[in-house]
Amino acid sequence: MAKIGRYGQRHMRLLRNTGTDRVIDAIRPWLADGNQLNVILPTLSLFAFGETIGELGKLSWARLALPSNGADLGLLGAGSDRAARNRLRAWWLARQCVRWLQDKVELRRAHASIPQGAFVIRGPDGKPQSTVLGAVSFSTEGLGLAPGNPLGLIQASETPEEGAPLSQWFDMLWTSLPVDPSNRAALIDELENLAAHTGPLRVYSLILLHLFRDCGEELDEERIVKSATGIRNTVWKKLFRFQRDGVIGAIDKLNRFGGCIIADSVGLGKTFEALAIIKYHELRNDRVLVLPQAPARQLDSL
Repeated sequence: MAKIGRYGQRHMRLLRNTGTDRVIDAIRPWLADGNQLNVILPTLSLFAFGETIGELGKLSWARLALPSNGADLGLLGAGSDRAARNRLRAWWLARQCVRWLQDKVELRRAHASIPQGAFVIRGPDGKPQSTVLGAVSFSTEGLGLAPGNPLGLIQASETPEEGAPLSQWFDMLWTSLPVDPSNRAALIDELENLAAHTGPLRVYSLILLHLFRDCGEELDEERIVKSATGIRNTVWKKLFRFQRDGVIGAIDKLNRFGGCIIADSVGLGKTFEALAIIKYHELRNDRVLVLPQAPARQLDSL
């Protein structure tokens, strides 16, 4: 229930944004056929879009105000969206979001960052039906679908009269923002890049980047390959410089990660590199187990 203040005015109620008292619960009933959505938001997450995709498709149109160009919109969500990202639906959601933007959205950009968000949902006649204001965003956390900042203050209207001032404020804000069609086109391009097909090599390269980008310190040969082992008087002398670099890198990764794959092309000396790695560990009195793969013709004869 809305509360009545000392002088009789009605106040918007506070949302806890947890349980059944969430932003999504406050706006979802009003995302209906023919209604209009007016929002100013600091973020635009594909996973929040996915949770409301059915309702957003029913709207007649929407006005969307976002931070200035170059701001991080959080399209791929935050840490709480890891499970959603693992479903590998971001590319599909990006395509659906592009269609929604093209069909039903007028987009404008603010001159700077947006400190808080607002939802204003109007009926077909343009009159406000539901409004939400405060620490909200179009993200799973902002909608209350994932745990967010409990210190955020969020208010929601319960009557059209309560939402009228916020509705008027949004109209004033909207008219102050520049009309620039390139803003929507730029966002659509960003989403289309997310939806584009990615080849296996790029996926593999990105995996390696994320696994090892924080391990970028230069390899120190003396620190990794101890001279006292006597390794430099063995097969090490027969290695070219690039092969020694491979051995140093392999020994470093074995020490730090417990495993390594030498994936050089044919003819670059992987066997000699492996022998040097084996010899190094033998000189340290480590136990070494060699599991060679037999050629297919030998396996057929077994």
